Amino acid sequence: MSKVRVLADHVANQIAAGEVVERPASVAKELVENSIDAGATRITIEIEAGGRRLLKVSDDGEGMVRDDAILAFERHATSKIRVTDDLIAIGTLGFRGEALASIASVAKIELTTSTEGASAGTRVSIEGGRMRDVKDAAHPRGTTIAVRDLFFNIPARRKFLRSEATETFHLTNLVTHYALAHPEIAFVFVNNGRDVVRAVAAKDLRERAYQIFGAEFLENLLEVDGGDPQVARVTGFVSAPRDRRSSRDSQYLFVNRRFVRDRMIGRSLSEGYRSILPYGVYPAALLFIETPLEEVDVNVHPAKTEVRFRRPAAAADAVREAVRDALARNEYVPPPQIEPQISQSQAATAAVSYTPPQPRIEFVHPPPSPAPLPTGEEIARDIEEMLRSSSVKSASPLPPLNSAERLVREVTPESLSTNIRPLGQLEESFIIATDDEGLLLIDQHVAHERVLFDKYRALESERRTESQQLLVPETFDLTPAQAAVFDQLVPELEVYGFELMRLSGRTVAIRAVPADLPAAEARNMLSELLETVDAEKKSSARETLRDEIAASLACHAAIKVNMSLTPEKMRWLIDRLLQTSSPTTCPHGRPVILRLKMRDILKGFHRI
Repeated sequence: MSKVRVLADHVANQIAAGEVVERPASVAKELVENSIDAGATRITIEIEAGGRRLLKVSDDGEGMVRDDAILAFERHATSKIRVTDDLIAIGTLGFRGEALASIASVAKIELTTSTEGASAGTRVSIEGGRMRDVKDAAHPRGTTIAVRDLFFNIPARRKFLRSEATETFHLTNLVTHYALAHPEIAFVFVNNGRDVVRAVAAKDLRERAYQIFGAEFLENLLEVDGGDPQVARVTGFVSAPRDRRSSRDSQYLFVNRRFVRDRMIGRSLSEGYRSILPYGVYPAALLFIETPLEEVDVNVHPAKTEVRFRRPAAAADAVREAVRDALARNEYVPPPQIEPQISQSQAATAAVSYTPPQPRIEFVHPPPSPAPLPTGEEIARDIEEMLRSSSVKSASPLPPLNSAERLVREVTPESLSTNIRPLGQLEESFIIATDDEGLLLIDQHVAHERVLFDKYRALESERRTESQQLLVPETFDLTPAQAAVFDQLVPELEVYGFELMRLSGRTVAIRAVPADLPAAEARNMLSELLETVDAEKKSSARETLRDEIAASLACHAAIKVNMSLTPEKMRWLIDRLLQTSSPTTCPHGRPVILRLKMRDILKGFHRI
């Protein structure tokens, strides 16, 4: 008996749904992309119960005639590609033709649509992949799709959905991304009858960013405009180095206005900030990469959130250099040095024709008085000028110094002694110290982070809070995604000494902050925390959530790099560090202390 059989259509569609429909936000993504492809100028997204009970997307796009409305739910039915060659240059957001069929197989769907000038629209009802009804209906030009009871026929999948707050968080993030990608389209997002996003059509990205994030967010943005149009043109905004985040959650990345999660772009963005931001700190960004359609493959992932560049190295260079240029224009980094270019033939000719100066004897009258000897500074300046004017550099460069990089090791808690003696600071960022085994380098920022983290967790367990009241409450605007989770986070923040008040809309007021936290850091810390400790973590153990809050608070309140410390302060910090629960790692897992053992020093000098 044959074991191979063709799957029934509804089974195949449910399998496809497993790839395309992960959660309500996945459904919203497919529907919003269809609305954009249909030429909509206004898109409204309405949800109830985090999208599980209802997710409705309405647009004023071109709509569909009756036959197309019915055919749209067939698997691999699409109006966006026709032949294989179309896959080489995909210019639409959707193209696979399996999204509607997959969604309809795991939900109850009602589609109502009409074209311009049609005498009547069409309403199609589908339940669990089975067509229930098709009839005429009144509807203005455009399409409305209502998705109800997601995964009603697959209880096992429904159990994997998160809490209403979590699913709402992901939906809000999705709407935010597409509102940024298409400022020319008006977006409305309504959660349980309450407006979360209401953005009218904007003239450009800056105006749309103002609508969503507020004026304060714009103050820290630098404009990016660079790259190579033949490979990747890069435009948008990045944050000034003073605006720092501990995660990439504030990075909105788009390729040909398609929202993507791309590690290469994120890595190139961070490389643009090399030597400016420390490890583990990330900039905010609204970056748009425009590339010829044939230069990027968007058909590499069912959800279309990943892309593959034909020339990834060139695209990475374009992103990095565009970001670097934006920082240079605002004087955060020096402008790139343009080195004079000479061909290999010119270099060879210069090397062959170069003749070293010959000694020459001249008989002259002695000067009336001896000339003063040149100073060391004058000699160095003359040598520098001679080398600069010479067409050929010295053929005998000095040998490099041996590096101790391979000899420096992370320190284990059991190897630490209490006999640590500070000697000074390196770059006003690292404490140089000695112990019985050799030299120690202590990162002053993360060392203080560990001290404060242990302090905050102890205060929380003892139910003691230390707050400082602000003379004038500080107000700031939440992003839509932050607003979706703010109320759930407030009780935990109050445990650590914050006093927060929700004002109208998405505006909140900070009335008090933890005693150790500089008031100027409060707003940045809260913004970062609301993005980093997302809804997924809020539904996890409270202990984990409080660790996240304590770690973020410790980071913002700790001693900074490039800060001078007195010997007494260094001694105090080392003593307090040795009393913590984990003196060799910070709350984020980075090393606090590095060691260069005396034996390695002697070996380096060939003493043993």
